[in-house]
Amino acid sequence: MAQISDRPLRRHAGRAAADPGGNQRLTAMTGAVLLVLFTAECLTLLSLGPHLALHFFLGMLLIGPVCLKAGSTLWRFTRYYTGSAAYVRRGPPPLPQRVLGPLVMLTSLAVLFTGVMLAVEGPGDWTWHALHQRAFLAWAVVIIVHVATYAPKLPRLLAGPPTEHAGGAAPPGPASRAHYLLAARLTRWLLLGGSLAVGLILGLLTYHLSGRWGG
Repeated sequence: MAQISDRPLRRHAGRAAADPGGNQRLTAMTGAVLLVLFTAECLTLLSLGPHLALHFFLGMLLIGPVCLKAGSTLWRFTRYYTGSAAYVRRGPPPLPQRVLGPLVMLTSLAVLFTGVMLAVEGPGDWTWHALHQRAFLAWAVVIIVHVATYAPKLPRLLAGPPTEHAGGAAPPGPASRAHYLLAARLTRWLLLGGSLAVGLILGLLTYHLSGRWGG
């Protein structure tokens, strides 16, 4: 009897793990945070001298959310192309996302990586300085298209389809569904908060490096 009663639980665990609606909302939430942080980071470039320390700090703070968004995006691609039923029912990522997604990810990581190396190596290494500038220019071109494509959709993506409609992930029954939705919502906020905490720690630990640049 125990084996029979365990089967529905195992089937439900498999369905709950495949939650494209929750994944979409997490990606949108992280994207909204990144939009604010990247905007603030770009504004420091208008007067970099007095805002150099802030530029350094925001650059490090961005690392956590960028990694989270890359992870949530790769998760959706992986689950769809490996045949997860819930993700297949939702359909493939839109063509612009399939084209722009890798470019946004690669250029964002390039900007952050070259920025970190530039901070570590100091102002004497102009190789990383040139690479950082080129990576930023490539990122700026890609991100303008990306933001123009997704910013109008962001409010709808943040609201998102309810998780209980996302591929049958939520269990039956009002109480079970409410508990599942609460757990899913808390998980998303914990992931987002955790990514910001990682970035904050990195920013605080490396804040002193801006001093070598006059920050």
